[in-house]
Amino acid sequence: MTVIGGSGFVGRHVVRRLAQRGYRVRVAVRRPDLAGHLQPLGTVGQIVPVQANVRHKDSLAAAAQGANVVVNLVGILNNAGAQTFDTVHAEGARAAAEAARECGAARFIQMSAIGADANSSSSYARTKAEGEALAADAFAGTQIVRPSIVFGPEDDFFNRFAAMARFAPALPLVGGGATRFQPIFVGDIAEAVVRLAQGQGDAGGCVYELGGPEVLSFKALLEFTLSVAGRRRLLVPLPFPVAKLMGAVLGILPKPLLTMDQVELLKADNVVSAAAADEGRTLQGLGIEPEGIEAIVPSYLYRYRRAGQFTQPPRQENGAAP
Repeated sequence: MTVIGGSGFVGRHVVRRLAQRGYRVRVAVRRPDLAGHLQPLGTVGQIVPVQANVRHKDSLAAAAQGANVVVNLVGILNNAGAQTFDTVHAEGARAAAEAARECGAARFIQMSAIGADANSSSSYARTKAEGEALAADAFAGTQIVRPSIVFGPEDDFFNRFAAMARFAPALPLVGGGATRFQPIFVGDIAEAVVRLAQGQGDAGGCVYELGGPEVLSFKALLEFTLSVAGRRRLLVPLPFPVAKLMGAVLGILPKPLLTMDQVELLKADNVVSAAAADEGRTLQGLGIEPEGIEAIVPSYLYRYRRAGQFTQPPRQENGAAP
């Protein structure tokens, strides 16, 4: 088993699940010297980090050699130097699929995202869709997983806004906060990938849309974050034109809080489609009952309270902020 990009947030959970099922896992990453945290997830010699980069086909071919299943989890949230949406999401997906084909793998699984659309005004969504198409062309039977926003201890959503709430007097509701999401627990994504790797699902290739048990607006998610973190903050509506201007300014930072492309993404709901639900191309279709945010998020957002785990936020109804 080869997992490309297995040292990241989603990757470490996928690697852990695979190791628990007894697989030997080769983890292809740009910096294997920084992936030592993965090895304790399995037994001695079960998890081996190797050097590879989706921009260099030869390195992927070496990493995939002898693998029965290849999983590509590589993705970025914004362009940074040579790591661009086109090179990582599109060309990288094709290179990973070609490596899987050339090594004789039985299955190739490509991580994408709900909202992937070849006609999207967002470069992120557009290149995700392009990567899906290129991967499917390169490897017959490619299985694609599209999650909504992902939550878990190391997530970039709840942690980001809870951290902002420690210092900022207000949090922005981009576009008024009406955009709908279907947050999915990272462990459920990992389980879905493992089940696909084991042969469950459509063997002829299929697009699975993965979402949690609830559909919530951006505003409701921020209210929930403030409630769990025990913070009182204003939620200020930010019209899309103003948000896009802010994204143009903040997007030049090394780790931008907001980019113009992210504003474009927020113009469309990020939920499992009715077609996917009807056709069983979901977590439930794979026999997985998803975890909700109430069961998981408080277990790690407590650190943003004024006294950490020693502070108990007041009870609130309907997830309203205190």
